[in-house]
Amino acid sequence: MNTNQPTTETPQNRAQFIRGLGLSSAALMSLYCMGTLTSCGSTDSPAPVTTPTTPTTPTTPAATGLTGNADSSKGKIDFTLDLTNANYSKLKTVGEYVNVGELVVANAKGTKYVAVGRVCTHAAGDLQYQLNADEFKCNVHGGLFNLDGSVKAAPPTRAVKAYKTTLSANGNSLQVAE
Repeated sequence: MNTNQPTTETPQNRAQFIRGLGLSSAALMSLYCMGTLTSCGSTDSPAPVTTPTTPTTPTTPAATGLTGNADSSKGKIDFTLDLTNANYSKLKTVGEYVNVGELVVANAKGTKYVAVGRVCTHAAGDLQYQLNADEFKCNVHGGLFNLDGSVKAAPPTRAVKAYKTTLSANGNSLQVAE
């Protein structure tokens, strides 16, 4: 056998070398964390840093512009919107709408306020008020609903629930109820 001939072996990288030893990465990590190589849990490691929490001030209904219940899982829908609050002031403009909980509330043509369930009965898309046609349109497949929640155009086949709206005498608050 001639030992002076060059070898044709390719050099191994670290992973190939370790695999050649028969040790998996899980076994190596176990050795490492048990302290055989170096310790994961040495006693001279610093204590974890904790950030003090600042107490939060609960949001008052006056701050949000909504009083009452806009969530059917908590009982009957019955809430009042403060139309002077920045969250809902755009409702004073015909054609504008807002999502409130699980409802969409709109200022329809003729300054008529309407509120319907905001989730399409076909594909659970969000309904949006369309001023030009005075209807609600689903943002997923384009299903259309009349202001009373009834289906105007497919693909939906079931109506969305409509809610009673009452505008205050001064025009600054809107009550929505079942």
